[in-house]
Amino acid sequence: MKFFQNTFWLKRIVVLISIVIVSLILWNTYIFFQKFKEEERNKMELFAAAMKEFGNNSNLDDVFNIEGKVIENTKSIPLILTSEKGEIIESQNLDSLKVLNPKYLEKQLQIMKDQNDPIEISYKNTQKQYVYYRNSDLLYKLKYYPLALLLILGLFITIIYMVFKSSKVAEQNKLWTGMAKETAHQIGTPLSSLLGWIAIFRTENIDQMYVDEIEKDVDRLNIIANRFSKIGSLPELKQHNIVSITKTVFNYLESRSSKQISFSFNASQEEINTQINTELFGWVIENLIKNAIDAMQGKGTLDLSIKNTSKKVKITISDSGKGMHKSQFKQVFKPGFTTKKRGWGLGLSLSKRIIEDYHKGKIFVQKSEIGKGTTFQILLDKF
Repeated sequence: MKFFQNTFWLKRIVVLISIVIVSLILWNTYIFFQKFKEEERNKMELFAAAMKEFGNNSNLDDVFNIEGKVIENTKSIPLILTSEKGEIIESQNLDSLKVLNPKYLEKQLQIMKDQNDPIEISYKNTQKQYVYYRNSDLLYKLKYYPLALLLILGLFITIIYMVFKSSKVAEQNKLWTGMAKETAHQIGTPLSSLLGWIAIFRTENIDQMYVDEIEKDVDRLNIIANRFSKIGSLPELKQHNIVSITKTVFNYLESRSSKQISFSFNASQEEINTQINTELFGWVIENLIKNAIDAMQGKGTLDLSIKNTSKKVKITISDSGKGMHKSQFKQVFKPGFTTKKRGWGLGLSLSKRIIEDYHKGKIFVQKSEIGKGTTFQILLDKF
């Protein structure tokens, strides 16, 4: 709990500091932008003054020297000079090829009108001209810099969130793993006692059928305890006959399910050997059969088949339950997803991890139709 509280506040402090830093950078960028914009305005006013001097002054050598220096200072700022009637007289610092197209000049002139107010040039003969200009490339880059900065901030915050979230998930996983192992350890004691009582019952005058059924349930508890003990560790895979392992789980669940469900098991008589962990693989089969039973609400048909191909072993489980939409085919394997009123939605997620991560196989919804049922399939490599 203390770890979660520390990361909770640390995450917020980091995000707050990041927002403050970015806000200061954005504010400084805005100040720089306004300053550069003002400087470009001053340059354009100086250019207009030089043009006015050129039109009014008879000493052309001095005027050319002044205008040359002004043009040198304004060579990065695109501009257009127009007459009083709005006719384009000349342009500077625009694409030398595109300016040959009148439509290009008209478009650039409209952009300049939208960005900045024109600068008027009045001559002695009462003639007037107007200087229009747009922001330089430097100002354009500076204008979009804050947007790039915000994107970087968003990426930074996203990374921070993912790091803290993964840390929290890792801590929770350790907690659940510890609880699972401790549960397996605690179950071990009463299981040993139950096995002792079964041995005593076999010496008494008790119907052995009852003792056999009790022993099956105790063995089942022992399997469950072994499953929990393996959580969080890499399971050991050994070569087993997958038909007999699957048939054992199938028979156990059939004997303890509603008699209104018709169970069908189809597999070849020969052994189909592959590398599996019996406890975890049996857990997957159990999850799929229980899901099928729940989907049928205790009434229907359940078919399990095992096929041996040249490279793969195919295990198919079909039910006549309520079915699902195609959009849910992948969602059903996500942790927490469930269509049942009870349950945490972990069974299929766990099954997917066991098959795909531990056994390097594949599990998926082969087909499903609303009101007609669902078919799951498992593919395992042959060794």
